Amino acid sequence: MSEPLRIGTRASRLALWQARHVRDLLLEAHPGLEVEIVHVKTTGDRLPSRPLAGAGAVGLFTKEIERALLDRRVDVAVHSLKDLPVELAPGLALAAVPERADVRDALVGRVGLGDLGPGVVVGTGSPRRSGQLRARFPGVRVVPVRGNVPTRIGLAGEPGGPDAVILALAGLSRLGLADRIAGVLPPEIMLPAPGQGALGIETREDDAPSRGLVGVLDVAPVRAAVRAERAFLRRLQGGCTVPAGALGEVGEEGLLRLRGVVTDLEGREVFSDEAEGTPDRAVALGEALAERLLAAGADRVLRALREGP
Repeated sequence: MSEPLRIGTRASRLALWQARHVRDLLLEAHPGLEVEIVHVKTTGDRLPSRPLAGAGAVGLFTKEIERALLDRRVDVAVHSLKDLPVELAPGLALAAVPERADVRDALVGRVGLGDLGPGVVVGTGSPRRSGQLRARFPGVRVVPVRGNVPTRIGLAGEPGGPDAVILALAGLSRLGLADRIAGVLPPEIMLPAPGQGALGIETREDDAPSRGLVGVLDVAPVRAAVRAERAFLRRLQGGCTVPAGALGEVGEEGLLRLRGVVTDLEGREVFSDEAEGTPDRAVALGEALAERLLAAGADRVLRALREGP
């Protein structure tokens, strides 16, 4: 390319780590390539204290970056894939999904996994985490928290603050904060958000040079896994405001295993199941699993959440 490849990203510490990580991967794959990182402020950045579930959360951290792509102010966008809406804006493509980090959630604060029980206060702004946590640990009190990763970590240490907060292990590790982890929540206890731990590299559909450059970073088994997870969420008609988790994994035998869960916000009703198939059927696998959970009763729970009190 005669001009530098421009990577659009949020300016948060975690988003910048992700953009620089992709830049370094690109420079390793294409020696001599010039790369520029462009900061884009998003709606989510302008609402630092407002609960996501009440702020029109779909695309909260991605819309402005996608607009910069469509306006040709940047050539590539790097997203935390769990933040990227399951329906991309027209004219854009998910050009690559690199190797995935740890998908699990983690506890940061004064209590670990073995301490969770009645009277313990845990902070999270995620309906998915709230529902699964309450289902697994009846009596735990969940309080809403919002802010960037360091802000939420700080809340767990304040007098009167929660005993712990739940954060994505991948984000903590990327920020060099893994030593703050008090406990890890395995998928058997808490399924992650679809796409958690993965990065999504987005380009314009008609930008063949940029797509070619970033396409070498794509990891096929990871892409198949997240395609299944995102298809599951899309069929549920949900985003990050829906209490649903999913995890796809391609095993050594080459089959894709997808686990999914839907709960109500209080964790009183839990619908979970899993499916297995070949990676080329990732989308169909995700849709079929969602259909099974909807038929089992998740449709009623999700409809009640959409309609409100």
